[in-house]
Amino acid sequence: MNGLKGKSAQKRCFVVMGFGIKTDLATGRQLDLNKSYKVLIKPVVESRGLTCIRADEIRHSGAIDIYMYRELLDADVVIADISTANVNAFYELGIRHALRRRTTIVISEDKLAYPFDLNHIKITSYTHLGSAIDFEEVERFRQVLGETLDSVLQAEDPDSPVYTHLHELIPPSIRKKAAKVIRELNAEIRDAMDEHKPGSDGDLSANPSLSLLIDRGEYALSERDYPAAKAFFGSAIAEMNREPDHKYTYDPYLVQRLAFATYKAKEPDNVSALKESIRLLNLLDLEHTNDPETVTLAGKAEKRLYEAEADEQHLQKAIEYYERGYHLVQNRYHGINLAFLLNKRVATRLYPETTDKIADMVLANRIRKKVLALCEENWNEIMDKENKATTPSPQGDQELSSDHHVARDEQKFWILVNKAEAHLGMGHFDEYEKAAEAAKKIAHADSMWQAFSEEVTELKLLMKEYGHLLNLNGLVTA
Repeated sequence: MNGLKGKSAQKRCFVVMGFGIKTDLATGRQLDLNKSYKVLIKPVVESRGLTCIRADEIRHSGAIDIYMYRELLDADVVIADISTANVNAFYELGIRHALRRRTTIVISEDKLAYPFDLNHIKITSYTHLGSAIDFEEVERFRQVLGETLDSVLQAEDPDSPVYTHLHELIPPSIRKKAAKVIRELNAEIRDAMDEHKPGSDGDLSANPSLSLLIDRGEYALSERDYPAAKAFFGSAIAEMNREPDHKYTYDPYLVQRLAFATYKAKEPDNVSALKESIRLLNLLDLEHTNDPETVTLAGKAEKRLYEAEADEQHLQKAIEYYERGYHLVQNRYHGINLAFLLNKRVATRLYPETTDKIADMVLANRIRKKVLALCEENWNEIMDKENKATTPSPQGDQELSSDHHVARDEQKFWILVNKAEAHLGMGHFDEYEKAAEAAKKIAHADSMWQAFSEEVTELKLLMKEYGHLLNLNGLVTA
């Protein structure tokens, strides 16, 4: 009993943030918010003796919203990460500021445009590399967040703008059944913490947490066990909707991961899996959504359906989705794929007039010019970070350092092959060879080079056949 009492009395920190991989619309970069939580936030909170919990880690028998609202009221500290301008995080931050006068910390990735309505609130920033976080940045931010936590726990002045400006406002409290609610919530948190202890496999048979299901799904993806990943992400969606009277909701990240695992699993066959992937993405209002991840996955699936069935309508849909993604976030990935698909459309009957085919060729190369500029910008960012990286890997963070180097090499590889493909499409054959040779020298998976080789082989044939439309005939040979 004494042990349980001690656990119940332990202060807790509730972390408000999105989960999974999100696209920052302001920069077009993908940010792994799970990595931000597990590497930057949770270790610091726990080092201060607080229980650290995020909504997806709580096992629950009812609607998760109930637990979220309770935590926003009762948690000793709330850390709100508003990276990627996550609307749910903003909403929950606003609720916390209305419910509690103090002990709220706001953080974000450093490229977040400072919202006007938050210009009077301190936002502690960290630098995210997208799929990885530099270990020097981990050390720096952990120290800053730790000092911020120490200060917030000791301060008496309000950090909520609501209570700062409305001096006579009294914070609310739940009086009815308050003790029972707190006991139940503490039990849920203890279960979640026990489940996530190092070495614990967790129990998937009896009410697993959302976090555990997502972790298992991501691990299955990393191992290329796509059928297992499909099962885990399907279960995660079901876990979010277990309450019988709860309106069924589809979290975009979970649906996206399920759609990705579905078409990669190729069950019962490739075409059926691709069409099921599109059906899943339609749950996210595919025809109208401005979510870059959703339209990107749809573009991939339609592109593969065109390759499998030779139905030109699949090519047209793929172009529409990549085009929408490119206009939403002008990054290298969307640009290089859109340019390639525009060249492929030249070889179809979709637009039979010569002037239309010339228009597609011109547009493709305009996009490639932008891709080359983005390649240069992205490469310089990586080189600047490498030149500044003089600190050895922090003790205990060798795995993080290794992950960082792998992610950095992958970024370098894709920058160089994007650069090579852009030069090839524009008829700059010498520059294509130079960039391709540089990419070969960077550590990469065989599948990455195979994907690049297949695409440029097809692009060479397209340029040989239709390069004369831009006076490029003869510059590229098969």
